[in-house]
Amino acid sequence: MNGGAPALHLSGEARRRVSIALGATSVVIAVLALITATRGPAAISSALPGATPAAPPKPVAAIAITSAGATQLNPAVPVSVEVAHGTLQSVQVIDSKTGKPLAGEMAAGGASWHTTVGLSYADSYQVSATAVGSDGQVVHQSGTVATVKPAAQAYPSFIPAPGQSSVGVGQPLVVKFDHPVSDKAAAERALTVTTSPEQAGSWYWISPSEVHYRPESYWKPGTTIQLNASMFGVDLGKGTFGQTNRSETVHVHDSWVAKADGRSETMQIFHNGSLVNTMPISLGSPGHPSHSGPHVISDKQPSITMDSCTYGVCQGDPGYYKEKVDLDERISNDGEFVHAAPWSVGQQGSDNVSHGCVNLSPTNAQWFFDHFNVGDVVEITNSGGPTLPVYDTYGDWAVSWTQWQDGSALN
Repeated sequence: MNGGAPALHLSGEARRRVSIALGATSVVIAVLALITATRGPAAISSALPGATPAAPPKPVAAIAITSAGATQLNPAVPVSVEVAHGTLQSVQVIDSKTGKPLAGEMAAGGASWHTTVGLSYADSYQVSATAVGSDGQVVHQSGTVATVKPAAQAYPSFIPAPGQSSVGVGQPLVVKFDHPVSDKAAAERALTVTTSPEQAGSWYWISPSEVHYRPESYWKPGTTIQLNASMFGVDLGKGTFGQTNRSETVHVHDSWVAKADGRSETMQIFHNGSLVNTMPISLGSPGHPSHSGPHVISDKQPSITMDSCTYGVCQGDPGYYKEKVDLDERISNDGEFVHAAPWSVGQQGSDNVSHGCVNLSPTNAQWFFDHFNVGDVVEITNSGGPTLPVYDTYGDWAVSWTQWQDGSALN
């Protein structure tokens, strides 16, 4: 008898079953060996029957730079960087012209970042970003962003000019561009007017480079008007873009309205709707009639030299004059003023003898000069002259409200 375990005697059927079992075990061992070699020991447990599947691998961070590689980015649009499956650690945007970095702001949680200062036209920016993915790996991304190069940049100037203390109830808001505007609707959408107290108004295009704003009737005394021109980055058509953003606040003072009647040769003065003075006047002669309709004072000077040669009647021509005139308030660009006219005092109140101006005695002209300012209104009736054109600073109020609204590019 041999030592060790006792001999096991199996029948033929038992030996067959053991052989099958050992064969199955060999297959399991072989599979586990393959898993170990290709996926590591940790994967064995998940391969066993009834085991929990292994977690999928965590994704790598993906960084996206807005408009990277673009050459027509609008400079009014900030450069932004976003990350998926990770957290931004740092972002830098370098202006290629100055070599300086642009300020920016990181969103809470580090999912995105954007510039907080404006870009420039016809410039490029080098963008570099670093993020850490949810898998713990550090990822870098870089790119270049270039802005549009305009054929021209249109600057919006304002009337009244910013800083003017106050204006009268007839003063329209005027925006003048130093380049023609092809897309007037785009320009209007970038122009906003708010008033306190609220008073609805509308824009009217005088020319391709000049647009005016007024309400249906004169401004309410005491109104504060805020004009915003958000023009930077606005495509105005044919390669022209808005040059800059501008804004101003305009205050409307008390209502001063003068009603000059060419039939009675008198002018009534109304302050906030109440009659406060009446003056004899002389309007334009039949050969030089004053324009009819509402006029708005656009300038006032203690004295100016009036020269008929400015409208074609020069020295040696019949009707030529060149004379210093005092206490002048301009009411149109066609040479119409309210001013002192000591030479026509005898006709004031009885005959219209001027070259289109409203003639007053020196005393009355001084009173008028002391009380009327830019934006105040002079309404002329029964002058025999044509209506003041809308384009003649300022014929705005001669246009009906319906016609005025039709002058907007948005109507």
